[in-house]
Amino acid sequence: MTAALMQKDKSFTFKKLGVMPPEPGMVRLEVAWCGVCGTDLHIYRGHMDTRVDFPQVIGHEASATVAAIGAGVEGFAVGDPVVVRPLDACDDCPACDRGYDHICSKLNFVGIDSAGAFQKYWTVRADLLHKLPEGMDLKLAAFVEPLAVACHDIRMSGLTSGERAVVLGGGPIGMLIALVAQADGAETILTEVNPLRLEMAESLGFTALNAAEVDVQEEVVNGTGGEGADVVFEVSGAAPSVEMMTRLARVRGRVVVVAIVPEPKPVDLFQVFWKELQIIGTRVYEEQDYDRAIELLATGAIDPTPLITGEFGLNQLGEAFDQLSTKPEHMKILIDCAN
Repeated sequence: MTAALMQKDKSFTFKKLGVMPPEPGMVRLEVAWCGVCGTDLHIYRGHMDTRVDFPQVIGHEASATVAAIGAGVEGFAVGDPVVVRPLDACDDCPACDRGYDHICSKLNFVGIDSAGAFQKYWTVRADLLHKLPEGMDLKLAAFVEPLAVACHDIRMSGLTSGERAVVLGGGPIGMLIALVAQADGAETILTEVNPLRLEMAESLGFTALNAAEVDVQEEVVNGTGGEGADVVFEVSGAAPSVEMMTRLARVRGRVVVVAIVPEPKPVDLFQVFWKELQIIGTRVYEEQDYDRAIELLATGAIDPTPLITGEFGLNQLGEAFDQLSTKPEHMKILIDCAN
């Protein structure tokens, strides 16, 4: 735990809460595994103090089994393996009225805005649960949430088999986007500056470009006979990638903005005009993206095991966050919430 966090008394993140019986419509889960997300790391570093209402337990990339069921809950039984789609919408805003409750203007992102999964028992609304196939590995099921992000990004992009995709940024979401693109039959190029992530990308079968050593634009455009990519996914949020992304796309190509970019950055909009490009924004996921993520993992179409670079018990949560903050070799750390 960092000194800054100790001064702010955020040790709540690491304590086990008492078990409360589920209220009507709620389900108590026994959490199995929970991945540490980049957002969790931002909270840990104090970057989201204006949003997170302390004390708060965080964590949202979780797999679990049903431990108890509140009154009125149907379709679930004690012992069922599940994951949580942690989006609690208001159902009463312009986005919700149009059926886009995943981008609700008053969205309660469970595990950020309300209590999350870094605890042994977690009580959530039953309608946020997705049941897993019997026998599915709960460790791999902890990837459903981030993989659903990738499935949403791919679906929104319209990427099809035989097309060429460029992924700018090789963090966990970038890697998962590339894996889904690959599973869908696309030729996949991934750019990164971290040599360990580049090595991982190559081992997964992607064309890996070191953005610190090569001219990515020249490699992508000239390497395709001057045509460029059908779809460009900007996942890094880095200014050079944001500025370059439209130059990598072919005529009438698509550029998908995945990264959270809090400050304005220059974009080559002339390319949008000149090549009639589409720029597509994506945020989290919808129910069908969760269903597809579960299917991809359950059938083995995607195996995220190589992305796991650390496993820690719940009582080692502070160490896990420190490692993820200080060791660049880490990709995805999983927390064993049973220990």
